[in-house]
Amino acid sequence: MLELDHLAISGETLEAATAHVEDTLGVKLQPGGNHAAFSTHNTLLGLEDGLYIEAIAKDPDAPPARHTPIFDLASFTGPARLTNWICRTQHLQRLLTEMPDGLGPALPLERSDLRWFMTAPPSGVIPFDNLMPYMIEWQTSPHPATKLAPSGLRLHRLFISHPKADAMITLLAPHFTDARVVIENGPNAILAEFDTPHGRRLLE
Repeated sequence: MLELDHLAISGETLEAATAHVEDTLGVKLQPGGNHAAFSTHNTLLGLEDGLYIEAIAKDPDAPPARHTPIFDLASFTGPARLTNWICRTQHLQRLLTEMPDGLGPALPLERSDLRWFMTAPPSGVIPFDNLMPYMIEWQTSPHPATKLAPSGLRLHRLFISHPKADAMITLLAPHFTDARVVIENGPNAILAEFDTPHGRRLLE
């Protein structure tokens, strides 16, 4: 079973990714940390319902990455934007046997006191032009979202559009059901609507 875990906003710099979220949603993000495996760093925003947002970018001060950075950050250019969605499971290795090639392998990762496994393809790009969800299995408890300050923001809807959306739906349907997530045929796109203290906001 898959559950929506968090959303990733990528940027050429962490400052750009963080500012994009803060300017769009009207809230401040919290410091996150560094991912030595990918030479990336992040900031974080807690959401209602156990979700969170991760603003992420390559860390220019980090040593060379041991693995190709996730979310295609190795080749990311342009304005900061919502790029990926991540789902959690308690059975990642088993689930990968039912998913297309190019999603994994699942790497053991850590940051501070957090431990997890996450799909991380050698290319840095997952199937469906990077619009398939990344998959994560947390090895620590409680979930890291519980450690984030509440923001009062709630995800209203996540839209994923792809020319072969029907094939993605077929793959995910046995494992994932979430009324907030809409996957439909169309040009490549991902965007999210949030209910905020300032009204509904769209993050692209």
